[in-house]
Amino acid sequence: MTTSSTPPVTYDDILDAAARLKGVAHRTPVLRSRTLDRLVGAETLLKCENFQRVGAFKFRGAYNAASRLTPEQRARGIVTYSSGNHAQAVALAARELGTTAVIVMPEDAPRSKRLATEGYGAEIVTYDRYGQDRIALGQALAAERGLTLVPPYEHPHVIAGQGTAALELLDEVGELDALITPVGGGGLIAGSATVAKSRHPGIRMIGVEPEAGDDTKRSLEAGHRVEIPVPRTIADGQALHTPGELTFSVNRRLVDEIALVSDDEIRDAMRFAFERLKIVVEPSGATVLAALLNGRTTPLTGRVGVIVSGGNIDAERFWRLCGTPG
Repeated sequence: MTTSSTPPVTYDDILDAAARLKGVAHRTPVLRSRTLDRLVGAETLLKCENFQRVGAFKFRGAYNAASRLTPEQRARGIVTYSSGNHAQAVALAARELGTTAVIVMPEDAPRSKRLATEGYGAEIVTYDRYGQDRIALGQALAAERGLTLVPPYEHPHVIAGQGTAALELLDEVGELDALITPVGGGGLIAGSATVAKSRHPGIRMIGVEPEAGDDTKRSLEAGHRVEIPVPRTIADGQALHTPGELTFSVNRRLVDEIALVSDDEIRDAMRFAFERLKIVVEPSGATVLAALLNGRTTPLTGRVGVIVSGGNIDAERFWRLCGTPG
């Protein structure tokens, strides 16, 4: 258990995770765009986790947590629940560490993410995200098969691993006036905020959610975790009904603002990334760009870090979301 005076993750935890991930996770590039700078009115520095292993930041937390399992736990295997990116991350981490993975994945998860997860050797167990509780299913499988649960965000080692993306960004570019990340369960922004506020207490931490999935924004405004109906949004990685307990305990202290973006704005941002930045970004990863391009945050000046969280989308879905008739 943690209390308000005992944070679940510290700056030292993230340094430790970085050492564990060295030579295993990619050190992803930081891109610049004068066009984006001009449109935003600030110097933007994009930490491109779409170039991470499995195509998303999730590998950082999954490997940091899974690598700490005992030999007995590795012999029995891992279980998790995920719509896709954490699923792939756990599957790959399990393969790298010589263990097995079972993934509870929604029936409507993007086909490319399911195929990639299976390609890493994981077993898939599907469920209805609108009618079943994935956490309960994961816990039941863990108890039934003796597996170790590595959840997508509600775990100190997972949060610490995710924070290494911000650590690398700050090591490379120096002090920032603001740092923006997508928000799903809250692990990425919790780890990022822990690093950023430790290094630069005056930095502004901004999260971005889809309009339909504003559970973290509502929770921060209420001062406690709020539940909403499971959202229907193209940002499948952010289709959650409530923030994590651990992640919210960090974010309520360290996050300054949550911006909301529409699905249409996300589509436009994906198109902008493809046409102007020359990178492919999935809907959840594009929410940060959508917020910048549409002025959804408080006015930004100076130097702004942006974590582009992932790029896992197949060509067919990308065209369906972003293509226009010839």
